Amino acid sequence: MKRTITDAQFVELVEQHRRILYKVASSYCRNTDDRHDLIQEITVQLWQSIHRYDPAQRFTTWMYRVAMNVAISFYRTHRTRSERTIPIEGSVLELAAPEGESDDIRLLRRFIDQLDDLSKALVILYLDGNSYETIAEVLGISLTNVATKLNRVKERLRRDFDATKEPAHGTR
Repeated sequence: MKRTITDAQFVELVEQHRRILYKVASSYCRNTDDRHDLIQEITVQLWQSIHRYDPAQRFTTWMYRVAMNVAISFYRTHRTRSERTIPIEGSVLELAAPEGESDDIRLLRRFIDQLDDLSKALVILYLDGNSYETIAEVLGISLTNVATKLNRVKERLRRDFDATKEPAHGTR
């Protein structure tokens, strides 16, 4: 199939929507080098599959779909590396939160990191303000499935969050 957009248009579109790349990469990789690698992988895949982009569709929807698929594959491939390493315990490498990030936001990020791939993708797309229709299109699931799964994920996150706020049993 012939390219639907020019090289210059592609570069402009990716640059215009680069926030999507950073958001997806940040959600799947905490390590800076891994994030950069993932962004590069996503960009390469976008370039290689641009001939499949249908200009009748929103570019951002297509970009999210490609980015999520690449991120999930990248995460699965690179997860084994982290499973073979020994984490450093304690506060030896206590990382500072991004400026202005509250403890609640860090906690929410931790809970989101623990979600399965589909649930994590749902939350990322939802928190980015995408409509249920767009989420369904990006993830290739029905609108009803988006609503059901998203409500379940929200409830799980709410329970996890509330559990951290409850006082420990046996203390007064």
